[in-house]
Amino acid sequence: MTMKILRTIHAEDLEDIAIGGALLGTGGGGDPYVGKLMAQEAIRKHGPVKLVDVEALAHDALVVPVCMMGAPTVMTEKLPQGDELMNAFRQLEKVLGRKIDAVLCGEAGGINSTTPFVVAAASGLPLVDGDGMGRAYPELQMETFGLHGVSATPMVLCDDKGNSLVLETVNNAWTERLARAATVEMGGSALLAFYPMSGESAKKSVVRGTLSLCLSLGQTLRETRFAHTDPVAAIAGMLGASVIFNGRVRDVDRRTVGGFARGHARLDGLEDWKGHTLKLDFQNEFLMAERDGEIVCTTPDLITLLEAESGNPVTADSLRYGLRLVALAFPCNPQWQTPEGIALVGPRYFGYDTDYTPYPFGG
Repeated sequence: MTMKILRTIHAEDLEDIAIGGALLGTGGGGDPYVGKLMAQEAIRKHGPVKLVDVEALAHDALVVPVCMMGAPTVMTEKLPQGDELMNAFRQLEKVLGRKIDAVLCGEAGGINSTTPFVVAAASGLPLVDGDGMGRAYPELQMETFGLHGVSATPMVLCDDKGNSLVLETVNNAWTERLARAATVEMGGSALLAFYPMSGESAKKSVVRGTLSLCLSLGQTLRETRFAHTDPVAAIAGMLGASVIFNGRVRDVDRRTVGGFARGHARLDGLEDWKGHTLKLDFQNEFLMAERDGEIVCTTPDLITLLEAESGNPVTADSLRYGLRLVALAFPCNPQWQTPEGIALVGPRYFGYDTDYTPYPFGG
């Protein structure tokens, strides 16, 4: 398959992509450092990755996303062996009875913004510049692919012990339930290939340009620090984000339950925010922000935390007492603002007794 290449991604580019992915990951998606190392090793071994526009795909091309599933708190301690993703990818080819033509990113967040580079490098296939979320969400059915009728199955899960599992389900919600149970039994994390789709379906459903955005965000953060300018302001400007808080972490309640990292964090305000408080709820990702008891942002819009001085993104599993942070909020991809999107990833799905109010979040 011959197609126009947007850019060629080399091992050194993964530094920026991993940081950008963590910015879009809204606190979740796993440790970007782990994914970066996996992708860099694959590119050094197999060669650079060709990033392509989704429009370059043939209508009948077979496109497959890959990702890592599980609680981020587990992923940082239970590192993949390195070949699980390719095992899942090749086994899905056997199930489908044909070769895959291109790789896709399941979610633009943390480790999962870089895992597709592992498969693209090892297989020599092009990687589509986009993903199925435009951010990270905690559950498998929370993909724009599903909004356009794409089934998550057949899918293949693999673990670090050599186990693999093929799933065929009646709908994407059942895929999440069964895959989550298997992931817990696999030790809390698994690697998978899922949502096989045609090029035609990909063109309708992909959130476009997210990997290029990850690269640009990481480059901007690095360059502003080098120039001794304000990295937080630069990132906020790129994302069209609002600063909703500046403060220090007072306490974190975090636990791993049912394959998720769940909990909340509280911040006490500093500088212009002195005397105010911020509470953040998370299920792998930050789902809701309350300032002084008033909701200021909810899923599906994005909440991300940056270190106040460096601008580095801070994940939910790395939150700790005393960190000085700036909280940003910015709008989600328009596909999530449809009634179908809100039903899938809105605050009521996660048990919050509030309706979604879109950007600019009332303050």
